Amino acid sequence: MSGFLKSYTSALKKYPKTTNALMTGSLFGLGDAIAQVAFPDQQRKSEGYDIKRTLRSVAYGSLFFSFVGDKWYKFLNNKIRLPHRPINHWSNTVCRVGVDQLGFSPIGVPLYFGIMTILEGRNIDEARTRISDNWWPTLVTNWAVWPAFQLVNFSLVPLSHRLLAVNVVSIFWNTFLSYKNSRATREGDKVLVNYPPAPE
Repeated sequence: MSGFLKSYTSALKKYPKTTNALMTGSLFGLGDAIAQVAFPDQQRKSEGYDIKRTLRSVAYGSLFFSFVGDKWYKFLNNKIRLPHRPINHWSNTVCRVGVDQLGFSPIGVPLYFGIMTILEGRNIDEARTRISDNWWPTLVTNWAVWPAFQLVNFSLVPLSHRLLAVNVVSIFWNTFLSYKNSRATREGDKVLVNYPPAPE
């Protein structure tokens, strides 16, 4: 593990954006792969593994979240602090977690569902519906998982490694998100049928 961290740190210094993009995209893809293998529905079992779905997760992680997440954690560390408190004081850590969970999460959750819906080739109205159906329950689950971890992350993990720490824990979170998004996709694909059949 120490060898991996050394290699990661070295690559991060030389190629920060590329390294973050590759790492974040890979871990989003891994989360989707786990969701497909461990939590398949009956239709997914019959259709087999969906490589396009995994590639969409990789694309979201590498082309969007890696850049947004990196900028966000730097902003939290450099700009969010209470007056007359040292930068690493516990009160600043609590403040950063509060801003992260009340500022970023309510926006990040709908961005995920919206972007993934568009990547599936669907339209804006379908993206709005998926966000409306999934935003609040997913956000509540987010608040049950992330605040405690972020307290540790912001307290003990160096700034340059915080996105990596989030991404590693996000394997489980991404599995959950991918599962939720897949269920929303399946429900969106259901065709309403009039019963009894409407006369032609």
